Amino acid sequence: MPGYRGRFAPSPSGPLHAGSLVAALASWLDARACGGVWLVRIEDVDAPRCSPLAAETILRQLDACGLRPDETPLWQSTRGAAYDAARQTLLTAGLAYPCACTRSDIEAHRQARGLAHQPGSERIYPGTCRNGLQGRLARATRLRVAGVIDWQDRRLGPQRQDLAREVGDFVLQRADGLWAYQLAVVVDDAAQGVTQVVRGEDLADNTARQIALQRALRLPTPGYLHTPLVRAADGRKLSKQNGAQALDLRDPLRALQAAGAVLGLPPVDAPGSADWLAAAVSAWAGIIAGFATRREP
Repeated sequence: MPGYRGRFAPSPSGPLHAGSLVAALASWLDARACGGVWLVRIEDVDAPRCSPLAAETILRQLDACGLRPDETPLWQSTRGAAYDAARQTLLTAGLAYPCACTRSDIEAHRQARGLAHQPGSERIYPGTCRNGLQGRLARATRLRVAGVIDWQDRRLGPQRQDLAREVGDFVLQRADGLWAYQLAVVVDDAAQGVTQVVRGEDLADNTARQIALQRALRLPTPGYLHTPLVRAADGRKLSKQNGAQALDLRDPLRALQAAGAVLGLPPVDAPGSADWLAAAVSAWAGIIAGFATRREP
């Protein structure tokens, strides 16, 4: 993959845990196996949930595992002007619009149309403000969506999502003024020249939204590879929200071996992390070659 640029983009709401190390390792291995550049981006755009201390802890954890970025990490909290420029571009083109709705407004409108929300499903915006605010004050900004997005995941294969039916017009800037994840990710991936996104498969559902934004902003669409998840004892994705413990890095090699096993890497007998990582790069090259073979007709 000539010109490969990949990234790991953690949210610093806490230290890395076993699940986030899997994503970090996969993105690092993919960049190294493809002879590319590996970046780290600190996704601290949701300021109330993030802390500089957690971000610094994550960077130290990555370093302890031998996962060191090739360029200085980018912090989303410094990127507000770029996000606002993108929002203004979309508003001017009529591809986005201001929204006055609160969550209770949205739910009341949905219920009036017989669209009661089902727990665990997407709360689809009913388009209340698509044609104007009707004298109300704007709270958020939303992207107009239409049609079906088809895309190819390097591991999961062909993917499809009907944004209008399954998602609805989604938020670009929240009512509290904070930038939405979808806009920040798209703007920053383009600014950093990211060509391949490797991340956990829980984020696969976001991909169609990001591709829609890329097209609206006339930005390039990177390739995508979504990795297996680490599951908690109850089967849920291991996450900070359900009490995932911080990585124990007294033995980085053991942590890397556990992450590699989730990714399907064969056991490697290595005396230390550096040797294990070198062998893991070769093993990952074989795995992604297998993904490519599966896609061939």
